[in-house]
Amino acid sequence: MERIDKILAHEGFGSRKDIKKLLRNYEVLLNGTRIFDSATQIDPEKDTIIVDGEEINLHQNIYLMMNKIMHTVSSNKDGEHQTVFDLLDDDMKTPYLQDKLHIIGRLDMDTEGFLIFTTDGNLTHKLISPKTHVGKTYFCILEHSETEEHKKQIEKQFFDGIHIAAEDNEPEADCQSGAIVKWLDDAAASKYIQNSSWEGSANTYALLTIYEGKYHQVKRMFAAVDNKIVFLKRISIGKTTLDPSLAPGEYRELSDEEIDNLMAE
Repeated sequence: MERIDKILAHEGFGSRKDIKKLLRNYEVLLNGTRIFDSATQIDPEKDTIIVDGEEINLHQNIYLMMNKIMHTVSSNKDGEHQTVFDLLDDDMKTPYLQDKLHIIGRLDMDTEGFLIFTTDGNLTHKLISPKTHVGKTYFCILEHSETEEHKKQIEKQFFDGIHIAAEDNEPEADCQSGAIVKWLDDAAASKYIQNSSWEGSANTYALLTIYEGKYHQVKRMFAAVDNKIVFLKRISIGKTTLDPSLAPGEYRELSDEEIDNLMAE
């Protein structure tokens, strides 16, 4: 149970002093009954609040899919660069949501693609826990082409668990086994380049699915086989795929089916 003035303050209706004025001057209904006392206790999971004819969403979790734009930081604050939270509409920036809304799994500043924003901590734990083994798939454009023989070697090395070198403050490491790389031709790759910021020339296209999230892992994996990532875009988390109609920086609510699929991972 929480006080109604605290709840409404979190929802962006002003300070607790402002809420007292709101209760006096506007019709605020709790489960259909008008209330005036700012100390009234409510259950956000069960109760319904209507302020001046508009129902306030108190208990439903938020689930958003964003196509992260390049050169944005996967954080809610950064003193130098634009963040992914800066791309959200104002109704997603209430004091309450600033405390609750978070992203599941970061993407590097120069990486595009699928980000999930949510207030659901249970879903976050499910998707990032190593025990649940949820795959994340990335569309990769490599600096130089590979021979068919070397492609097969890379497939085996990645699947077996390739060793990656240290980078920045991260030590060298052995990647988890089971990573799957799939090579793409121009036609197959075109749908992933659509609605992206990629403007370079094609060399080698690949999809890489991994089941962990080490620092710069995809880049370090291809560096370990003497190639280099020149463009990287996350396209799916588990069975849920980035909506191809979303341009970089755009977002939408996840559908019920997409949420159910993520919950079932």
